[in-house]
Amino acid sequence: MPSDDMRGFILDVTSSVAVVFPKPVRVKNMAGLWRSYQALMSRHPWKVQIFTAGCLVGVGDVISQQAIERRGLANHNLPRTARMMSIGFCFAGPFLGGWYKVLDRLVTGTSKSTALKKMLLDQVFIAPCFLGTFLGISGALNGLTVDENIAKLKRDYTDALIASYSVWPAVQMANFYFVPLHHRLAVVQIVAVAWNSYLSWKANKM
Repeated sequence: MPSDDMRGFILDVTSSVAVVFPKPVRVKNMAGLWRSYQALMSRHPWKVQIFTAGCLVGVGDVISQQAIERRGLANHNLPRTARMMSIGFCFAGPFLGGWYKVLDRLVTGTSKSTALKKMLLDQVFIAPCFLGTFLGISGALNGLTVDENIAKLKRDYTDALIASYSVWPAVQMANFYFVPLHHRLAVVQIVAVAWNSYLSWKANKM
């Protein structure tokens, strides 16, 4: 079950999303964008994966600031969004994209048991390290001292990890079983728009 912290966050998002995104997305336009994305992915897979990760971390921060914190456009913290995007470009994208390549070499095959093994390796060994590093980097970029950063990690890490385990095992099981390697980072980051909103809120909650 999601933690109380995560449940409150989800309620805030669902009650605010209609305000942030008042117009329906046109399926035709999305299909055209997807075709363009596929073409770019085939030519520049690594660069596109990293660019996608950085942009979607930025989208998560925008949702966090506007839908959860309700700052309004006039009070939007652009430097904060830029910092979060830099974490996506320089850490999340390269780290996760590289990890999925390594994982595909470590555990070969396409069966459900293979997907289960990949999910367990990902969630038991990588997810806790990734989450702690993400929160630590964001704290450092926000100007926290080492002691302040450690105190913030002690306060927020456990709640964030519990929230992570309420979302990601099922997502990653499906991702490893159904999705080709070069699309896995994109799928994770699309699902992670809501998760990135939560992480951004958690990471910037002083």
